[in-house]
Amino acid sequence: MGQVTDGIFQSALASFILFSPERQANALSAALGFAVVLLPYSIVGPFVGTVLDRISRQRALFISNMIRSVNLLLVALLIFSGSTGVELTIVVLIAFGVNRLILAALSAGLPLLIDTKSLITANAIAVTGGSLLVVIGGGIGVGVRALVDSLALANHADALLILIASVGYFLAALLSGRLKKYEIGPQQHEKEATSFMQGLHDMRDGFRFLSIHSDAARGILATAIHRGGLTALTLTALLLERNTFNDPNLPEKGLRGFGIALSLAGVGLFLGAFLAPYGVSKVGRHRWIRFSLLASSACPLILAASQTQIALILTAFLTSFFGQNVKVTNDALVQSKIDDYFRGRVFAVYDVLVNGAIVTGGLLAALLLPTSGISMWVPLCVSAAYFLTALRLLRRSVFPPLQ
Repeated sequence: MGQVTDGIFQSALASFILFSPERQANALSAALGFAVVLLPYSIVGPFVGTVLDRISRQRALFISNMIRSVNLLLVALLIFSGSTGVELTIVVLIAFGVNRLILAALSAGLPLLIDTKSLITANAIAVTGGSLLVVIGGGIGVGVRALVDSLALANHADALLILIASVGYFLAALLSGRLKKYEIGPQQHEKEATSFMQGLHDMRDGFRFLSIHSDAARGILATAIHRGGLTALTLTALLLERNTFNDPNLPEKGLRGFGIALSLAGVGLFLGAFLAPYGVSKVGRHRWIRFSLLASSACPLILAASQTQIALILTAFLTSFFGQNVKVTNDALVQSKIDDYFRGRVFAVYDVLVNGAIVTGGLLAALLLPTSGISMWVPLCVSAAYFLTALRLLRRSVFPPLQ
């Protein structure tokens, strides 16, 4: 429920900031939008585990979703009035910062609901299902906006979407009430082991653990680089759909085109998760990560060779497909290396590195992209980054198939 609502909320923000008739979308404003969405994850991330080890995670889910529901009423009010200033940025930052607590609480509680043998499968389903549900929510948002677009001003239509999202988070809060207070933790020994400075200590311990298990560290860096490249391609798609493939004066058509590309990327994520276990069973985790990244490096060349809508859709689908193979397989690799005691610490590092790479990928793409989005350099750079990462960072001598 929460992640479907995330998709609705994000589509409304994208519509308001990047697909409004009175605002000309450019690469820098889009990249800054990614930064606003993701930097709270990186800043709040290291300290989330400490909070979740001190209070009931069920209560954290309930309160966080209620805070987001109320917070979105303020966002709707600001968007209704057409505000794009500092106040909107601050309120949106709060919304996404709170979301980090929600996702972490769900992840931390999963091992208490699932038996150990099923944990990796459950994590893969959670990652893929969550990504797919965000895409579905985005599609719902685009569809609802298209229905009300002719009946209201653009800002009013976006404000209505935000109100729908507010109701969605309220329902997510109510659904969390189906859990008992400590059903998803923390357990007594976890509460006794934490301090308020624990977040910084956990990050330090996570880096130390990864320095010993270098293949897990290399897998995390490869995943981060792939997600950074995917952000650069997403930025390219946004500008192509907004300013080139469709009339810039009719941004709702650009929003629909961008929604279709994102939906097919979501299909790629979903199918990629199904292929990953089969590939791993045939060649092993290390080889499959390397192969998937090499395959990913060929996908952006389609867009570099032909900047058309068909080429964009193919690139979105294939890059997401092979990228999800990298992500799911690497999650299993990292989990197989980590003692339970270090799991939260390592995944805090994982989280910060991936989100930092996503922001970096968006900002670097913004430096290369014109307002039209027409550029062969971004897909070529993404392709080169993937290829060099697979060839050097994941080379067999330092990323062997058996460890």
